[in-house]
Amino acid sequence: MADPARQPEWDGNDNLAEAPTGLRVHAVGDVLSMTLTNGQERENRIVAFEEGKVIAWKPAPAGEEPRGHIWRYDLTPIDETTIRVRHTYDWSGLSDETRFERARATRSGNLTESLSRLAALAEGEHTQD
Repeated sequence: MADPARQPEWDGNDNLAEAPTGLRVHAVGDVLSMTLTNGQERENRIVAFEEGKVIAWKPAPAGEEPRGHIWRYDLTPIDETTIRVRHTYDWSGLSDETRFERARATRSGNLTESLSRLAALAEGEHTQD
């Protein structure tokens, strides 16, 4: 999850086209650029990160300040082979009214789809070991 180049594979919103390879989240404050499916550039500012436990970011158009919404994943180990992943999208701090309609359009199904895709990737990689 800390490799942004892999995020388009599990994005349940089908909003991400690509991210540069060779980048990785290391700490709060990192900024990762991505290209959206509509061609726009997006910067994700990491606001929470603890390896294997949590990753969260605030997106913004390239070169602009974040609008206030947060994408977050919390990971909790269940046993040696199972991790519970909680995915949240919090737009309660969204300050850009032009983004409200898009925020409202993000439903639990989008979050569930991200989790399903992420699980399929993780399980596929695990079985290849």
